[in-house]
Amino acid sequence: MIDARANESGLAPARDAPIPYIERVRSYYQALGYGAPYEWSHYDEVPFAPLNKPLTQARVALITTAAPYQPDKGDQGPGAPYNSAAKFYKVYSGDTAQNHDLRISHIAIDRAHTTAEDSGSYFPLRALRDAAAAGRIGALAPRFHGLPTNRSHRTTLDVDCPEIVARCQADAVDAALLVPNCPVCHQSVSLAARALEAGGIATVVMGCAKDIVEYVGVPRLLFSDFPLGNAAGRPHDPASQALTLDLALRLLENTTAPRTTMQSPLTWSGSPDWKLDYCNIARLTPEDIARRRAEFDRQKEVARNIREETGVARING
Repeated sequence: MIDARANESGLAPARDAPIPYIERVRSYYQALGYGAPYEWSHYDEVPFAPLNKPLTQARVALITTAAPYQPDKGDQGPGAPYNSAAKFYKVYSGDTAQNHDLRISHIAIDRAHTTAEDSGSYFPLRALRDAAAAGRIGALAPRFHGLPTNRSHRTTLDVDCPEIVARCQADAVDAALLVPNCPVCHQSVSLAARALEAGGIATVVMGCAKDIVEYVGVPRLLFSDFPLGNAAGRPHDPASQALTLDLALRLLENTTAPRTTMQSPLTWSGSPDWKLDYCNIARLTPEDIARRRAEFDRQKEVARNIREETGVARING
């Protein structure tokens, strides 16, 4: 009845609001039996670096949380279940002049409503090349950079962020676009954006988890109200991806103060009901919860073994 009255008056349904990921994730993992809720990073002050030249003269970097495909690490294709064996734990870089096969099976995207079948929806390298060719930006940086998704604030702040800043400075970039996928990805790129801004590099986070990014505190956020895994636009929709990138570039050009959020006008579908599913304990049976707890424990063990094998230490905090 409420939705019917809303439609008659031109109002959107009450459920058509950004997903509260912080609360959903907190309730989800408590229901799975993991005790104290995760503490998300949160800051009062936000560093801010204005773009230091016209965008048509600026060199722009791309930072992603997607992982290079590893054929020996199990299913990483479209619709693959969460696969912790495909995770990476150190910052990596790739040549932006080359094509790359990056996947997001290693992170908690919205698998109920997207399949990650089009990398253009989460890794906008092609769109950035087009922007450079059209003169919309001065140049695309010679390398893109992969940022690990790490629940440890200290590891991200003390290890990964300084490495991202150093690589961007080595490439003499003026600005960076950071594209997260899962909830923790959104925290990681927000921390990296803050570090880049403190180093004089203007940033835009292109994200789908609005509450997490704004809670951390960043200078610029382009919010797309899409399922996690589509922060660069709708899959197989080049026009959507081009528009999403253009909105991010407008933020670089026009933002005059930190904590500026722009929402994309694009919608995912005609109904907002997809927003009811992600990590929603109210929609899970006790059997669902038990099964997910067992699978999560198994994936944690796989990830722990990989860290030990590769000698990657985790800094608590």
